[in-house]
Amino acid sequence: MTTLEPRLQQCETATLSIATPAPDRLRSWPSPRRPLLREIVDFFAVLVNRSIDSLPLAHALHRRALARLEYTEVPLAVGARADLDGLRIAFLTDLHVGSFLDEATLLGICEDVVRQKPDLICLGGDLVNSRPEEIELLDGPLRALRAPLGVYAVPGNHDHRWIADMGAWQDYLESRGVEVLANRGRRIARGSGSFWLCGVDDLTDGRPDMRRALVGRLPGEPTVMLAHQPDHFPEAAGFGVDLVLSGHTHGGQVKLMGWAPISHTRHGFVDGGFEDNGSRLYVSRGVGTTVLPLRVGTRPEIPFIRLVAARAATSGC
Repeated sequence: MTTLEPRLQQCETATLSIATPAPDRLRSWPSPRRPLLREIVDFFAVLVNRSIDSLPLAHALHRRALARLEYTEVPLAVGARADLDGLRIAFLTDLHVGSFLDEATLLGICEDVVRQKPDLICLGGDLVNSRPEEIELLDGPLRALRAPLGVYAVPGNHDHRWIADMGAWQDYLESRGVEVLANRGRRIARGSGSFWLCGVDDLTDGRPDMRRALVGRLPGEPTVMLAHQPDHFPEAAGFGVDLVLSGHTHGGQVKLMGWAPISHTRHGFVDGGFEDNGSRLYVSRGVGTTVLPLRVGTRPEIPFIRLVAARAATSGC
Protein backbone atom coordinates (compact mmCIF):
# COMPACT_ATOMS: atom_id res chain seq x y z
CA MET A 1 0.00 0.00 0.00
CA THR A 2 1.33 3.44 -0.93
CA THR A 3 0.43 6.46 1.23
CA LEU A 4 -0.10 9.90 -0.32
CA GLU A 5 2.18 12.67 0.96
CA PRO A 6 1.37 15.21 2.13
CA ARG A 7 -1.88 14.15 3.70
CA LEU A 8 -4.92 15.82 2.24
CA GLN A 9 -7.11 17.89 4.54
CA GLN A 10 -10.21 15.88 5.31
CA CYS A 11 -13.40 17.47 3.94
CA GLU A 12 -16.88 17.36 5.39
CA THR A 13 -18.15 13.77 5.24
CA ALA A 14 -21.76 14.30 6.29
CA THR A 15 -24.51 13.74 3.76
CA LEU A 16 -24.24 16.42 1.08
CA SER A 17 -27.25 18.50 0.12
CA ILE A 18 -27.59 20.41 -3.15
CA ALA A 19 -30.63 21.92 -4.76
CA THR A 20 -30.49 20.20 -8.14
CA PRO A 21 -30.47 16.38 -8.24
CA ALA A 22 -27.94 14.58 -10.37
CA PRO A 23 -29.18 14.18 -13.97
CA ASP A 24 -30.20 10.70 -15.01
CA ARG A 25 -28.86 10.99 -18.54
CA LEU A 26 -25.28 11.45 -19.69
CA ARG A 27 -24.44 14.35 -21.97
CA SER A 28 -21.91 14.66 -24.75
CA TRP A 29 -19.62 17.59 -24.12
CA PRO A 30 -17.52 19.60 -26.58
CA SER A 31 -14.10 18.03 -27.01
CA PRO A 32 -11.74 19.54 -24.46
CA ARG A 33 -9.00 21.78 -25.77
CA ARG A 34 -5.76 19.85 -26.00
CA PRO A 35 -2.28 21.10 -26.80
CA LEU A 36 -1.48 20.80 -30.51
CA LEU A 37 1.30 18.29 -29.80
CA ARG A 38 -1.15 16.11 -27.86
CA GLU A 39 -3.60 16.19 -30.77
CA ILE A 40 -0.87 15.17 -33.21
CA VAL A 41 0.28 12.31 -30.96
CA ASP A 42 -3.32 11.10 -30.50
CA PHE A 43 -3.94 11.23 -34.28
CA PHE A 44 -0.92 9.08 -35.07
CA ALA A 45 -1.64 6.71 -32.17
CA VAL A 46 -5.10 6.00 -33.56
CA LEU A 47 -3.68 5.62 -37.07
CA VAL A 48 -1.12 3.10 -35.82
CA ASN A 49 -3.77 1.28 -33.77
CA ARG A 50 -6.14 0.88 -36.71
CA SER A 51 -3.35 -0.17 -39.08
CA ILE A 52 -1.99 -2.84 -36.73
CA ASP A 53 -5.53 -4.05 -35.99
CA SER A 54 -5.80 -5.30 -39.58
CA LEU A 55 -2.87 -7.70 -39.10
CA PRO A 56 -3.60 -11.31 -38.01
CA LEU A 57 -0.39 -11.31 -35.96
CA ALA A 58 -1.75 -8.45 -33.86
CA HIS A 59 -4.73 -10.49 -32.73
CA ALA A 60 -2.47 -13.44 -31.94
CA LEU A 61 -0.30 -11.20 -29.75
CA HIS A 62 -3.36 -9.89 -27.95
CA ARG A 63 -4.66 -13.41 -27.30
CA ARG A 64 -1.26 -14.25 -25.86
CA ALA A 65 -1.51 -11.28 -23.49
CA LEU A 66 -5.05 -12.26 -22.46
CA ALA A 67 -3.89 -15.80 -21.71
CA ARG A 68 -2.15 -14.25 -18.69
CA LEU A 69 -5.33 -12.56 -17.40
CA GLU A 70 -5.15 -12.43 -13.62
CA TYR A 71 -8.09 -12.52 -11.20
CA THR A 72 -7.01 -10.57 -8.11
CA GLU A 73 -8.69 -10.90 -4.71
CA VAL A 74 -8.68 -7.53 -2.92
CA PRO A 75 -9.97 -7.47 0.71
CA LEU A 76 -11.53 -4.28 2.07
CA ALA A 77 -12.41 -3.78 5.74
CA VAL A 78 -15.92 -2.38 6.26
CA GLY A 79 -16.11 -1.91 10.01
CA ALA A 80 -18.38 -4.19 12.02
CA ARG A 81 -21.03 -4.61 9.31
CA ALA A 82 -21.42 -8.37 9.46
CA ASP A 83 -24.09 -8.51 6.74
CA LEU A 84 -21.58 -7.12 4.22
CA ASP A 85 -18.89 -9.63 5.16
CA GLY A 86 -17.80 -11.65 2.13
CA LEU A 87 -19.64 -9.57 -0.48
CA ARG A 88 -17.61 -9.64 -3.73
CA ILE A 89 -17.45 -7.00 -6.46
CA ALA A 90 -15.99 -7.93 -9.85
CA PHE A 91 -14.38 -4.90 -11.53
CA LEU A 92 -13.86 -4.97 -15.32
CA THR A 93 -12.28 -1.94 -16.92
CA ASP A 94 -10.51 -0.81 -20.11
CA LEU A 95 -11.97 -3.45 -22.39
CA HIS A 96 -11.11 -1.43 -25.53
CA VAL A 97 -13.25 -3.82 -27.53
CA GLY A 98 -12.80 -3.78 -31.29
CA SER A 99 -9.08 -3.19 -31.40
CA PHE A 100 -7.51 -6.64 -31.08
CA LEU A 101 -10.34 -7.81 -28.76
CA ASP A 102 -13.30 -9.37 -30.56
CA GLU A 103 -16.82 -9.98 -29.27
CA ALA A 104 -16.44 -13.76 -28.89
CA THR A 105 -13.29 -13.46 -26.79
CA LEU A 106 -14.84 -10.80 -24.57
CA LEU A 107 -17.99 -12.89 -24.19
CA GLY A 108 -15.86 -15.78 -22.92
CA ILE A 109 -14.23 -13.48 -20.35
CA CYS A 110 -17.60 -12.18 -19.16
CA GLU A 111 -18.99 -15.69 -18.83
CA ASP A 112 -15.92 -16.66 -16.81
CA VAL A 113 -16.50 -13.71 -14.46
CA VAL A 114 -20.13 -14.71 -13.93
CA ARG A 115 -19.08 -18.31 -13.18
CA GLN A 116 -17.08 -16.96 -10.25
CA LYS A 117 -20.36 -15.73 -8.74
CA PRO A 118 -19.67 -12.13 -7.73
CA ASP A 119 -22.46 -10.37 -5.89
CA LEU A 120 -21.95 -7.22 -7.95
CA ILE A 121 -20.25 -6.40 -11.26
CA CYS A 122 -18.83 -2.97 -12.13
CA LEU A 123 -17.43 -1.65 -15.41
CA GLY A 124 -14.80 1.07 -15.17
CA GLY A 125 -14.99 2.73 -18.60
CA ASP A 126 -13.13 2.70 -21.92
CA LEU A 127 -15.46 -0.01 -23.19
CA VAL A 128 -14.72 0.98 -26.81
CA ASN A 129 -11.39 1.97 -28.29
CA SER A 130 -11.35 4.17 -31.41
CA ARG A 131 -14.47 3.59 -33.52
CA PRO A 132 -18.11 4.40 -32.67
CA GLU A 133 -19.34 1.14 -34.23
CA GLU A 134 -17.30 -0.87 -31.71
CA ILE A 135 -20.11 -0.48 -29.20
CA GLU A 136 -22.09 -3.11 -31.14
CA LEU A 137 -19.46 -5.68 -30.13
CA LEU A 138 -20.58 -5.24 -26.51
CA ASP A 139 -24.07 -6.62 -27.11
CA GLY A 140 -23.47 -10.27 -26.20
CA PRO A 141 -20.91 -9.62 -23.45
CA LEU A 142 -23.12 -7.08 -21.65
CA ARG A 143 -26.14 -9.38 -21.81
CA ALA A 144 -24.00 -12.14 -20.28
CA LEU A 145 -23.02 -10.04 -17.25
CA ARG A 146 -25.47 -10.77 -14.46
CA ALA A 147 -25.06 -10.57 -10.69
CA PRO A 148 -27.53 -10.74 -7.77
CA LEU A 149 -26.95 -7.09 -6.75
CA GLY A 150 -26.70 -5.71 -10.28
CA VAL A 151 -24.25 -4.53 -12.94
CA TYR A 152 -23.03 -0.91 -13.01
CA ALA A 153 -20.76 1.24 -15.16
CA VAL A 154 -19.08 4.61 -15.62
CA PRO A 155 -17.73 6.05 -18.89
CA GLY A 156 -14.07 6.53 -19.77
CA ASN A 157 -12.25 9.00 -21.97
CA HIS A 158 -12.33 6.70 -25.02
CA ASP A 159 -16.10 6.32 -24.69
CA HIS A 160 -16.54 10.10 -24.62
CA ARG A 161 -14.15 10.71 -27.48
CA TRP A 162 -15.53 8.16 -29.94
CA ILE A 163 -19.23 8.01 -29.09
CA ALA A 164 -21.01 11.09 -30.48
CA ASP A 165 -24.07 10.79 -28.21
CA MET A 166 -23.25 9.65 -24.68
CA GLY A 167 -26.94 9.55 -23.88
CA ALA A 168 -27.24 6.85 -26.55
CA TRP A 169 -24.20 5.10 -25.02
CA GLN A 170 -26.02 5.08 -21.69
CA ASP A 171 -29.25 3.82 -23.30
CA TYR A 172 -27.32 1.02 -25.02
CA LEU A 173 -25.84 -0.18 -21.74
CA GLU A 174 -29.03 0.17 -19.72
CA SER A 175 -31.11 -1.68 -22.31
CA ARG A 176 -28.73 -4.58 -21.73
CA GLY A 177 -29.06 -4.55 -17.95
CA VAL A 178 -26.15 -2.26 -16.99
CA GLU A 179 -26.97 0.80 -14.86
CA VAL A 180 -24.76 3.83 -15.58
CA LEU A 181 -23.62 5.75 -12.49
CA ALA A 182 -22.15 9.01 -13.80
CA ASN A 183 -22.28 11.66 -11.06
CA ARG A 184 -24.87 9.70 -9.11
CA GLY A 185 -25.15 6.72 -6.78
CA ARG A 186 -27.44 4.15 -5.27
CA ARG A 187 -27.64 2.20 -2.05
CA ILE A 188 -26.67 -1.47 -2.21
CA ALA A 189 -28.34 -3.43 0.57
CA ARG A 190 -27.50 -6.87 1.88
CA GLY A 191 -29.43 -8.04 4.91
CA SER A 192 -29.46 -5.17 7.39
CA GLY A 193 -26.20 -3.74 6.01
CA SER A 194 -25.67 -1.37 3.10
CA PHE A 195 -23.06 0.68 1.28
CA TRP A 196 -23.25 3.61 -1.14
CA LEU A 197 -22.14 2.73 -4.67
CA CYS A 198 -21.56 5.74 -6.89
CA GLY A 199 -19.65 6.86 -9.96
CA VAL A 200 -18.26 9.99 -11.55
CA ASP A 201 -17.96 11.06 -15.17
CA ASP A 202 -14.54 10.96 -16.84
CA LEU A 203 -11.94 13.36 -15.48
CA THR A 204 -10.69 14.80 -18.78
CA ASP A 205 -13.42 14.24 -21.38
CA GLY A 206 -16.53 14.27 -19.22
CA ARG A 207 -17.90 16.55 -16.50
CA PRO A 208 -17.28 14.83 -13.16
CA ASP A 209 -19.24 16.06 -10.14
CA MET A 210 -18.26 14.22 -6.99
CA ARG A 211 -20.69 16.13 -4.78
CA ARG A 212 -23.64 14.98 -6.86
CA ALA A 213 -22.35 11.41 -6.80
CA LEU A 214 -22.43 11.45 -3.00
CA VAL A 215 -25.93 12.91 -2.61
CA GLY A 216 -27.95 10.32 -0.68
CA ARG A 217 -25.05 8.79 1.21
CA LEU A 218 -25.82 8.31 4.91
CA PRO A 219 -23.37 9.50 7.56
CA GLY A 220 -20.89 6.73 8.27
CA GLU A 221 -22.14 4.56 5.39
CA PRO A 222 -19.33 2.72 3.54
CA THR A 223 -18.81 4.25 0.09
CA VAL A 224 -17.44 2.65 -3.06
CA MET A 225 -16.83 5.00 -6.00
CA LEU A 226 -16.24 4.07 -9.65
CA ALA A 227 -13.94 6.56 -11.39
CA HIS A 228 -12.29 5.71 -14.69
CA GLN A 229 -9.16 7.78 -14.00
CA PRO A 230 -7.32 7.23 -10.70
CA ASP A 231 -6.38 10.91 -10.41
CA HIS A 232 -9.90 11.43 -8.97
CA PHE A 233 -8.57 9.87 -5.75
CA PRO A 234 -7.21 12.97 -3.96
CA GLU A 235 -10.64 14.64 -4.18
CA ALA A 236 -12.45 11.45 -3.21
CA ALA A 237 -10.20 10.99 -0.19
CA GLY A 238 -11.10 14.52 0.87
CA PHE A 239 -14.77 13.54 0.85
CA GLY A 240 -14.12 10.44 2.94
CA VAL A 241 -14.86 7.89 0.21
CA ASP A 242 -13.82 4.48 1.53
CA LEU A 243 -12.77 2.93 -1.78
CA VAL A 244 -12.23 4.22 -5.30
CA LEU A 245 -12.02 1.69 -8.15
CA SER A 246 -10.20 2.95 -11.24
CA GLY A 247 -8.45 1.81 -14.39
CA HIS A 248 -7.23 3.96 -17.31
CA THR A 249 -3.50 3.29 -16.86
CA HIS A 250 -3.39 -0.36 -18.09
CA GLY A 251 -0.76 -0.77 -15.39
CA GLY A 252 1.49 1.16 -17.76
CA GLN A 253 0.83 -1.51 -20.47
CA VAL A 254 4.58 -1.51 -21.14
CA LYS A 255 6.88 -1.61 -18.12
CA LEU A 256 10.65 -1.67 -18.37
CA MET A 257 12.30 -3.02 -15.21
CA GLY A 258 9.18 -2.05 -13.27
CA TRP A 259 9.01 1.48 -14.72
CA ALA A 260 6.16 2.62 -16.96
CA PRO A 261 7.32 5.21 -19.54
CA ILE A 262 3.67 6.17 -20.15
CA SER A 263 1.43 5.97 -17.09
CA HIS A 264 -1.51 8.38 -17.71
CA THR A 265 -1.51 9.54 -14.08
CA ARG A 266 -0.02 12.68 -12.58
CA HIS A 267 0.12 11.19 -9.09
CA GLY A 268 1.86 7.88 -9.73
CA PHE A 269 -1.29 5.75 -9.40
CA VAL A 270 -0.15 3.21 -11.99
CA ASP A 271 -1.59 0.01 -10.51
CA GLY A 272 -2.47 -1.70 -7.26
CA GLY A 273 -3.50 -0.24 -3.91
CA PHE A 274 -2.99 3.24 -2.46
CA GLU A 275 -4.21 4.81 0.78
CA ASP A 276 -4.77 8.28 2.21
CA ASN A 277 -6.21 9.03 5.62
CA GLY A 278 -8.41 5.93 5.67
CA SER A 279 -9.51 6.18 2.03
CA ARG A 280 -8.29 3.56 -0.42
CA LEU A 281 -7.75 3.43 -4.15
CA TYR A 282 -7.39 0.30 -6.23
CA VAL A 283 -6.13 0.75 -9.80
CA SER A 284 -6.82 -2.23 -12.02
CA ARG A 285 -4.45 -3.01 -14.88
CA GLY A 286 -7.54 -3.59 -17.02
CA VAL A 287 -8.42 -6.17 -19.64
CA GLY A 288 -7.60 -4.74 -23.05
CA THR A 289 -4.85 -2.74 -24.71
CA THR A 290 -4.67 0.27 -26.99
CA VAL A 291 -2.29 1.33 -29.80
CA LEU A 292 -0.24 -1.89 -29.45
CA PRO A 293 -1.72 -5.39 -29.03
CA LEU A 294 0.68 -6.41 -26.29
CA ARG A 295 1.73 -5.93 -22.71
CA VAL A 296 5.26 -5.96 -21.34
CA GLY A 297 5.88 -6.39 -17.62
CA THR A 298 2.22 -6.00 -16.66
CA ARG A 299 -0.55 -8.57 -16.87
CA PRO A 300 -4.21 -7.88 -17.67
CA GLU A 301 -6.37 -8.02 -14.57
CA ILE A 302 -9.91 -8.35 -13.23
CA PRO A 303 -9.92 -7.62 -9.48
CA PHE A 304 -12.57 -9.03 -7.16
CA ILE A 305 -13.13 -6.68 -4.22
CA ARG A 306 -14.13 -8.68 -1.15
CA LEU A 307 -15.73 -6.80 1.75
CA VAL A 308 -14.56 -8.01 5.14
CA ALA A 309 -16.19 -7.21 8.49
CA ALA A 310 -13.81 -5.89 11.15
CA ARG A 311 -14.09 -9.01 13.29
CA ALA A 312 -12.63 -11.05 10.40
CA ALA A 313 -10.44 -8.42 8.74
CA THR A 314 -6.68 -8.90 8.61
CA SER A 315 -5.75 -6.26 6.02
CA GLY A 316 -7.17 -3.67 3.65
CA CYS A 317 -6.62 -3.37 -0.06
